[in-house]
Amino acid sequence: MKMVKSLILGSAAGLLAMGGAQAADLPVKAKAVEYVKVCSLYGAGFWYIPGTDTCMKIGGYLRIDTTFNGGPYDAPAWSGDAGQHNRYFDYFAARSRMALTVDTRTATEYGVVRTFAQGDFQFTTLGGNTYNPNSINGSLPVASANLLDTPGGGYVAVEFVFIQFAGFTFGKSASAFATPWHGYPGNNSSFLLGGHDTVTGVNNIQYTAQFGNGISGTIGLDDPTVFNRTVVANLTVPLTSTGGIANAYGGVTAPDVVGNIRIDQAWGLFQISGAAHAVNASYNVLNTTAAPAGAVGLPGAAPTGASELSGHPDTKWGGAVMAALQIKNIPTGPGDDIKIDATWAKGDTKQVISTSGGSPLFTMFGGASNFGSYQSIGFGATSDAVYLPVFAGGDGDLHLTTAYGVRGAFNHNWDPYWSSSLFGSYSAVRYDNTAKLFVCATYTAARVTAPSLDYSCNPDFNVSQLGVVTRWTPVKNLTFSAEVMWFHLDQKFTGSAVLTPTAPKPAARYDFKDQDTVSLNVRVQRNF
Repeated sequence: MKMVKSLILGSAAGLLAMGGAQAADLPVKAKAVEYVKVCSLYGAGFWYIPGTDTCMKIGGYLRIDTTFNGGPYDAPAWSGDAGQHNRYFDYFAARSRMALTVDTRTATEYGVVRTFAQGDFQFTTLGGNTYNPNSINGSLPVASANLLDTPGGGYVAVEFVFIQFAGFTFGKSASAFATPWHGYPGNNSSFLLGGHDTVTGVNNIQYTAQFGNGISGTIGLDDPTVFNRTVVANLTVPLTSTGGIANAYGGVTAPDVVGNIRIDQAWGLFQISGAAHAVNASYNVLNTTAAPAGAVGLPGAAPTGASELSGHPDTKWGGAVMAALQIKNIPTGPGDDIKIDATWAKGDTKQVISTSGGSPLFTMFGGASNFGSYQSIGFGATSDAVYLPVFAGGDGDLHLTTAYGVRGAFNHNWDPYWSSSLFGSYSAVRYDNTAKLFVCATYTAARVTAPSLDYSCNPDFNVSQLGVVTRWTPVKNLTFSAEVMWFHLDQKFTGSAVLTPTAPKPAARYDFKDQDTVSLNVRVQRNF
């Protein structure tokens, strides 16, 4: 009997143990998977970051460009080795770029909080469009991002990086002076002059107010250091033989004050913009010894031990105004439009002679027009102001440079796959009579030898551009395009003189003459 009882109890204990083991092996209920959800609040492409109420969009484009007879992004051959068309000039220049954008938005009781950033991963023809040892030399400091374009190299460029909150924008974004199209009313080229262009962003703080019915106003403070200063010329360092100009700008003393009033309607857009810009020089006495070619710095405008004792011109305020117009729904076809803007500036030349990068100086060579001359030359010196100290025979005051320009485009869709744009611009740079006297006295005395009887000096100049681009979009967000652009430099010197241009050009007699160049750009771009 005891044996039967023990067998029964042992069997029960074994069954309980087996049941416990099986229960322990049963799967625990998994936590619900949190799928990414579409965010429809801000348009296509946004999704909720899991576990948050923040929406994000990742986008950008991949672009391949090649320019013939010019620099990357259809830069005309208007200066340097390209302007000389010497044997260091690359007759074509290419760039491959992937732009990556990250856009986040969160709804709050104060409105949408937005962050935006764009980085450009790119590789360009080494040196842009020159193989001159003065530009391409591994022993020199890296003065240009293009010098990073070695095998396996390239670089990352930062464009917009900003935060928006309750009508305010903080960071690197478009200036409040800008139009929505910046320097691109219909062109591929990043070098259409005639107006403002901060398409790659400028550090600023701005506030936008919406008044209803499509009317808005924006006011902001821009950092002018990189984007909105050309040159202040101390003419004790004369223009070079080819119009190069030493920069004697002082440090930034005040931000640019900018703003606009804008009307957006179904028929298009109208905008008035204004800017105030402080123009200040460094000192009256500067180092007049030019730095070696290719060196980093400000050749001919470095300080000496006597600079602080020599004094300086008083700071002056300049500025600019712009009017812009877009007309939609024109009778030539659906989606066609006209964009145009006109700008006047005094002491704020970058608002007119503007690209997506720096403000260019123009030095171009061509064929001779007179017997006995080696070649012809045309140049234009871009500046915000010039001055000649009293000790050098001047009045010691800043003379602000005047500039004005107009640019625009007619954009036409032939069908859903083909479109074209006809675009152009005209810009003028003007020096007052006193500035002309100082510029010409110092230039002629220092740089001109054996002038012809009809020689005359006038630093004023005009530039004109005219171009057409045609695009083919075989599938959505993939576009092939070709752009042809003509550039004309209308310089105001007359006659001829013996000059000493930058090597490899020789010291010889050159005729002063207007110059022209034509470039071709081909591009393929995939947006995503």
